[in-house]
Amino acid sequence: MPRILVCITGASGAIYGLRLLRALAGPAGENSGIEIHVVASAWGQRVVAEETGSSLESRLAELGGRGRFALHDESDLCAPLASGSFRLDGNVIIPASMGTVGAIASGNVRNLVHRAGAVALKEGWPLILVPRECPLSLIDLRNLSLLSEAGAVIMPASPGFYNRPTSIEELVDGFLARILDALGLPNPLARPWTGSTPP
Repeated sequence: MPRILVCITGASGAIYGLRLLRALAGPAGENSGIEIHVVASAWGQRVVAEETGSSLESRLAELGGRGRFALHDESDLCAPLASGSFRLDGNVIIPASMGTVGAIASGNVRNLVHRAGAVALKEGWPLILVPRECPLSLIDLRNLSLLSEAGAVIMPASPGFYNRPTSIEELVDGFLARILDALGLPNPLARPWTGSTPP
């Protein structure tokens, strides 16, 4: 069973992390076959509340509750996720704040999100960072470049429009399909480009 970690940090764009969790969990009442772990920073939880009007725990409850997700406290550096012996098949930090990017790039581990990112890099596991910031400073760009050189995949939250999305959810899901592909997971969100037809 694939074991995936989703980390939500304090950048705007909580919808990306929440809809990724929905896609990983699969339809209500069914087992997706994926073991899903979740860590949210304090500011990540604050952004979820600000942007959705409800708490992260409430959002997880809507998706099936604790039975479908293992929720870890960001301050718990004794959690299994803090060790390379607890193998992950993928770690997605979505959205990834520039503070989180900088902490992982510098090795300045202060919470479980940072530690799990550092573990993924040292173990060579898939680490996907989804920055949602604009514009990016030179420091941000250098940190992202350093993480890319260390093995992370940088996937800025840049949804495409070629599939003509008709809602924010469709726009977000089109981008998330690329993440599921990068993780090598079943991809119910995939709508591959098949070419264009003349108008």
